[in-house]
Amino acid sequence: MKGILNGALRTAAACALTAGIGIGAAQAQDTIKVGVLHSLSGTMAISETTLKDTMLLLIEEQNAKGGLLGKQLEAVVVDPASDWPLFAEKARELLTVHEVDVIFGNWTSVSRKSVLPVIEELNGLLFYPVQYEGEESSKNVFYTGAAPNQQAIPATDYFLDELGVEKFALLGTDYVYPRTTNNILESYLKGKGVAEEDIFVNYTPFGHSDWSKIVADVVALGADGKKVGVISTINGDANIGFYKELAAAGISADDIPVVAFSVGEEELSGLDTSNLVGHLAAWNYFQSADSEANTAFIKAWKAKMGDERVTNDPMEAHYIGFNMWVNAVKQAGTTDVDAVREAMYGQEFPNLTGGTAVMLPNHHLAKPVLIGEIQEDGQFDIISQTAEVPGDAWTDYLPESAVLKSDWKELKCGMYNTQTNVCVQIKSNY
Repeated sequence: MKGILNGALRTAAACALTAGIGIGAAQAQDTIKVGVLHSLSGTMAISETTLKDTMLLLIEEQNAKGGLLGKQLEAVVVDPASDWPLFAEKARELLTVHEVDVIFGNWTSVSRKSVLPVIEELNGLLFYPVQYEGEESSKNVFYTGAAPNQQAIPATDYFLDELGVEKFALLGTDYVYPRTTNNILESYLKGKGVAEEDIFVNYTPFGHSDWSKIVADVVALGADGKKVGVISTINGDANIGFYKELAAAGISADDIPVVAFSVGEEELSGLDTSNLVGHLAAWNYFQSADSEANTAFIKAWKAKMGDERVTNDPMEAHYIGFNMWVNAVKQAGTTDVDAVREAMYGQEFPNLTGGTAVMLPNHHLAKPVLIGEIQEDGQFDIISQTAEVPGDAWTDYLPESAVLKSDWKELKCGMYNTQTNVCVQIKSNY
């Protein structure tokens, strides 16, 4: 009886979801299910809702091409509501109740780490589209966002080499991504000769709104006349209050430049950017990138969502990851996770900046590094762009990580110690 009831529930859920995106109930039993795991409410909805919309567009476009393996794709959308434990529950629901073939989702690292044991236990497949702190490698995750060597380190070099920043305020939301990234950056800066007392580190909760004291502390850091710069790993809607406080304090980019790792076109679309001109963001894509592929992507996005909707870096990561997954499924001839994983290695797909994304054996992409300057219209003027940089799962700037290598193709290991030639199975990231 339990099996009959569960089957009935799955059928009802599938019918309800497919009706929502225009696939008939008659097709629901013969679809390839794509899980979409993004917060549509709560503090991270400002960033994640657009990624859900991106996935629906990509799935719709693929279905218009005839689907995949002779079947239509079915989006199964859930809302973990910016609640980190709920991400794990929703991931389990996607895999066991809806029986999805793949999951595209998460934004924050704390949500990803909540999901990680579930997808490893159930051998699911997650495509994670956002820049993160590295120091992780799972055979069940493809990391299509930037690792620190593709964002945080190049941005810090830009501050040091191009802007002459001498003192650093590392401001982050209080969870694993900012803490680990700033740990890496502190080590990197000290190796570059920056004194410990010239590095100010501060963490605030998700949704933090009162930035007056913190901004005052940052200003005070430059009382001795040294150039101060802010490296921001602030996430979600807390960015609104931070940038408003900067403007209220009369701080311009010439006074104290800010480079953000989690602020893109989507976040700026809700702000008055007139006082933010000149501040920076480091990503691997901006809407202003000049390429034929980007022009076509923007046109399709705006035709579906409206002229006021913008594109951003994590959207490009989903665009690349989804298309690589489609090609890997075609190559494997199945959606079986183990077969698709093997087919993913070496996958290439044009990125939206004019180059080519390549999936590496460490489950990271080769990506260009772009630094953009905020303009009055909320777009970015790209002031620096590199060739494709291979993503590194384990940073070279922490001693315990510098000896580690991730290679799931040949070594079948995400944490191979190059000194002991041993595959380490477990590593705590907290």
